[in-house]
Amino acid sequence: MTISSSLSAGVAGLNANATRMAAISDNIANSATYGYKRAETDFHSLVVASSRGSYTAGGVRTTTQRMVDQRGPLASTTNPTDLAVRGRGMLPVAARHEVRPGETPQMMLTTTGSFRPDEQGYLTTPSGLVLLGWPASPDGTIPPYSRDSQDGLQPVRLNMNQLAGEPTTRIALGVNLPARESEAGAAGTVQELPVEYYDNLGNARSIHVSFTPTVPAGGGASNEWTMTLHDSASGGAVIGEYTLTFDDSRTAGGTLAQVTTVSGGAYDAAAGSIIVNTASGPIEIGIGQIGAPDGLTQLAGSFAPLSVMRDGAPVSKLERVEVDANGFVHALFDTGLVRTIYQIPLVDLPNPNGMTALDRQTYLPSHQSGAFYLWNAGDGPTGEVLGYAREESATDVAGELTAMIQTQRAYSSNAKVIQTVDEMLQETANLKR
Repeated sequence: MTISSSLSAGVAGLNANATRMAAISDNIANSATYGYKRAETDFHSLVVASSRGSYTAGGVRTTTQRMVDQRGPLASTTNPTDLAVRGRGMLPVAARHEVRPGETPQMMLTTTGSFRPDEQGYLTTPSGLVLLGWPASPDGTIPPYSRDSQDGLQPVRLNMNQLAGEPTTRIALGVNLPARESEAGAAGTVQELPVEYYDNLGNARSIHVSFTPTVPAGGGASNEWTMTLHDSASGGAVIGEYTLTFDDSRTAGGTLAQVTTVSGGAYDAAAGSIIVNTASGPIEIGIGQIGAPDGLTQLAGSFAPLSVMRDGAPVSKLERVEVDANGFVHALFDTGLVRTIYQIPLVDLPNPNGMTALDRQTYLPSHQSGAFYLWNAGDGPTGEVLGYAREESATDVAGELTAMIQTQRAYSSNAKVIQTVDEMLQETANLKR
């Protein structure tokens, strides 16, 4: 019985080392595969109860698992939608052939992918994996979605022929008014300033701002101007009129001292702005806070529109998309307009190594991995999403070759055990001669 158990132990050793060699072969074959997680084979002794005075060999067993929590080095690329995860967490993806209208594809997980728009605009890898994300609202915000299920996740789809415009909602005026024009005997020249804005359809419109000084009848300066705003989209109608009084003290000379509303929205002293109603909706006009050196000033010199800024953009064409470190997918248009269209969450599990490994470097949550949770990238335990980057294979070729030598020696030794046991059994058989 003892000799026979030695033979069985030798055979078990051959099988175990053959399994380890298969894992090593897989690791080396995928040493250049992006996102590959090495397989690791562990040996476990099998102990069989032995009677007193004898020993029965139990042999060895193996278990093999993917080391999903081991990350490979990151390599930079030139594609903005080449994605990798720096730190903990995985990207949600789905098989392209499962993406159908009205159906929810099975969510799989991966740590990297080279995503590019396919013929229908889905961000897809060459191996047929589609990136999943939460779609943004029209204003660019991400609605609240379930974090412990894939409900709400949709395939990320781009419309490369998309046109977009951004209506103007705020204008900031940084203008110096000439102090001499409000002095007695001045000509009282009206200063004109057309300010372009974009309506709800991306058309260029203008608010015509005129500054009329108050010229006193005699002695000194009034330091007072009347600001009138006309909207071109409303046929030149007056949409706001305000009396501006400037300070001439030693400490705050030239800054706004008082704003009196004649018509239009009231002046908000805390924000330093007024709100006027144009044909396309309300627009906030920033003129500066009381006593602040920015915004509207009245100092010696000429009329000087030093800084006139506005938001909004005319109609523009989608140029490219980029993904930031927090997983937000931004659409970049050729006029510089940027819109948030999706958010890519990072999926985390208690035991990533317990997931079920599939092909194409993808994994499925299982009972051994624990329940998954969808995090915002950079929050909780998760890392960041990197664009222009891919994760290389986690295989260390030098280490695998060393393990191969060890495995080869162990396999040969087990084969030698079988050969020796065979010779011993032959000697036993020869006893009867």
